[in-house]
Amino acid sequence: MKSAGRRAALTAGLALGSLLLSACVTGGGGGGDTSTKAPGGKVSGKITFQTWNLKNDKFTSYFNGLIAAFEKAHPGTDIKWVDQPAEGYQDKLSADAAAGSLPDVVDMGPEAAYTLAQAGVLLDLGKADPKAKGKYLDKAWEAMTFDGLGGGTYGYPWYLNTGPSFFNKALFKKCGLNPDKLPVTYAELFDQAETMAEKCSDTMMIARMPAIETFGEYGVPLMDGRGEKFTYNDAKGVEYVERFRKLYAKKGMDEEALNNLQTKEVEEFKAGRLAYLPGSSYTLDDLKATAPEVYKNLGIGPRINNSAPNMYIESLVVNAGSKNQSLALAFAKYVTDSTNQLAFAKKASVFPSSAGTLDDAYFTKDDGDPATKVRLESTAQVKKAVVWWPPAFSGAADSQTLREQIAQALLGKKSVKKALDDSVKYSNERLDANK
Repeated sequence: MKSAGRRAALTAGLALGSLLLSACVTGGGGGGDTSTKAPGGKVSGKITFQTWNLKNDKFTSYFNGLIAAFEKAHPGTDIKWVDQPAEGYQDKLSADAAAGSLPDVVDMGPEAAYTLAQAGVLLDLGKADPKAKGKYLDKAWEAMTFDGLGGGTYGYPWYLNTGPSFFNKALFKKCGLNPDKLPVTYAELFDQAETMAEKCSDTMMIARMPAIETFGEYGVPLMDGRGEKFTYNDAKGVEYVERFRKLYAKKGMDEEALNNLQTKEVEEFKAGRLAYLPGSSYTLDDLKATAPEVYKNLGIGPRINNSAPNMYIESLVVNAGSKNQSLALAFAKYVTDSTNQLAFAKKASVFPSSAGTLDDAYFTKDDGDPATKVRLESTAQVKKAVVWWPPAFSGAADSQTLREQIAQALLGKKSVKKALDDSVKYSNERLDANK
């Protein structure tokens, strides 16, 4: 690592994708393949295992049971579980890495893992445990494999999340749209959003700016083939943002939307002022519990994309400086094995990344319940989905710059091309400065 300032800047925004996964997890249990062995050493001793915002009344029993089963199967082992709150997690990771006190096994997403791997803090599992690759979905393993860092793999894939699109069909009827013809492509989404803007001045279809992962869903090439340069300012990227500029000009987005984050978007949808919400696997239950009037008029469709739907991933990384690396590897593999991933997914409303687990009846058998339908549709989506967020893209620095540049384009202060050129220039300069 070159400096504490650089570490803080590069890890500051990892929460966006990962928080969508971890903040809503509940459950409890244990089990799995406790005979898991790590390559090259005896499974014994003591390690610390850190999760992110997963300690609560329901989930504490799950991890306690998980750890107890592992320790019983491996006498002489001691797994200390610590959990950090969502707020300030990225700062905690940076501080611990700088101080040399990062736990042995840590829950994090690709962006944070990229930053710490770049600094030499994380173990390359592709080298340390090359046989592990086949135990996980190819796309999940690839998401933790960083081309920009020589192709090393820096995390055992853990859980995934994606979800369908949710629509307020009452607003479709009110604003002259057919609620039986919900949009499935970006072209349809923007066309219907413009119609809504013409017919209803108090309603919007879209309430949030484009983000790097939606560029990917639109079909924009985000980086070059080697993962060394950002490229989202090409003609396809300009085309995408031009649709937002056009919609804003037609008053289909208000100025407040230029600064909206995902939480504000959810609030607007629940309040009945927004017609479209890209959701996750647990959005349906949340809407049923907290927005019953919206729930009554809910339409559900596939996640809108022109290429492949986006998904998010959490992984378990291993500290390269762990004093008990064999135990750390064995425990991380145990938590992420098929049995434990299935148990976790059932309790957490997420999806497993272990190979073959999505074929379980829980993800394939329809019992007629609306929540089951969403889960089955989301499962099919996971099989096609891609983790579009590039691990080298900083949620704090790059995302903020991208949003600010696009806002300037929508406000007419610069062209869309110039805005994206400036954003890509910033992202590439930041990337080069931290090599």
